[in-house]
Amino acid sequence: MPTVRDLRVRPGQVLLMAGTSKGVFLFAAGPQRKKWERGGPQFAGSPTYSLGHANGSGHRLFAGVENPFYGPALRWSDDLGRTWSEESASTLKFPEDAGVSLKRIWQIVPGSRKDTIYAGVEPSALFVSRDRGATWELVRGLFDHPHRAKWTPGNGGQCLHTVLPHPTDPDRITVAMSTGGVYRTEDGGRSWRPRNQGVRVDFMPEKFPEFGQCVHKVVRHPSRPETLFLQNHGGLYRSDDGGDSWDDIAKGVPSDFGFCMAVHPHDPEVVYIVPLEASLFRCTPEGKLRVYRTRNGGKSWEALTRGLPQKDANEVVLRDAMCVDQLNPAGVYIGTRSGKVYGSPDGGSSWSLIADGMPPVLCVRAVAIGSPAKLRVPPRRASKPLARIRSKIASVARRKPVRKALRAR
Repeated sequence: MPTVRDLRVRPGQVLLMAGTSKGVFLFAAGPQRKKWERGGPQFAGSPTYSLGHANGSGHRLFAGVENPFYGPALRWSDDLGRTWSEESASTLKFPEDAGVSLKRIWQIVPGSRKDTIYAGVEPSALFVSRDRGATWELVRGLFDHPHRAKWTPGNGGQCLHTVLPHPTDPDRITVAMSTGGVYRTEDGGRSWRPRNQGVRVDFMPEKFPEFGQCVHKVVRHPSRPETLFLQNHGGLYRSDDGGDSWDDIAKGVPSDFGFCMAVHPHDPEVVYIVPLEASLFRCTPEGKLRVYRTRNGGKSWEALTRGLPQKDANEVVLRDAMCVDQLNPAGVYIGTRSGKVYGSPDGGSSWSLIADGMPPVLCVRAVAIGSPAKLRVPPRRASKPLARIRSKIASVARRKPVRKALRAR
């Protein structure tokens, strides 16, 4: 077994977790996010497809771990990843009368009520915990939905990978699955309706069915909960009515196929994606690793390349291998199937390599330890030539003739 490197995360740092096909690696850095300490691997040898955290009395971290011999289990840590619960403590399981067994945990997110956690799993189902993950209940309204018999597995499995609790209305929850599409409840999970109008299915005879879409990811900003962004098997979409209808916004991107998607923590109009080839090759187009960003809600997209490889970079970024932190300026992170993790401390404008030589990265999550508003990001120093120019301008402006001329104007 590999040696597990201990990582002591301190208040005021950013904790970055990377779930891989061989366990979880941890990274910590100060607010500038330049130098990263590394820890792990935790759960060595076990694929981890989901990571999450719940704020409360301290930070509780979650990991959806898939032991190759004993199956999936939800593990948690209350000391920032130094120690974790035992596999036997996991109660996230289908009841015996469900007729199915848990295959994989795809998503772990906090709800809008205190101590509430949601988990999206495979086969497609939603679980809820009201005690911070100690016990779990299957959301029967979705599991018993009449459409369920017609949901079919995507290439990654029949997975419910997106869970979006409404930030102000605990009874409204939006989920997405591959395949199946987007569904929404407005009564706390008792009933669910498909919300896929306008989202196409290229691989089916009927291009715009009521359900059956292979949705890859849906995101939204809590300050504008009715605006959703969706990365489909083919297509990028925006909805401004909570998912009742969708408009295609795939303009100016090299491919409308991709898996991951993230929204800026402070600007609901800023969204990030990583396009991939739509063919079976499914790597970054033209051998260039480019993160695309929109600043205007999908009206236009720009390629972010500074610090990312632009030659022979046939990379893949999976659906949960992109995330943001809550600092300002925001940090953006991606992990690749080639075992690399990149980070940007300035909202995506520039990137650097955080880690290399890891197993394939399946998911990443970033957590600010302490209040993000209180984590001071030091201003960037101007380069020496630029600083000299500014000093000279200031010196000239202080001269008497210049001051008189300025007053005369």
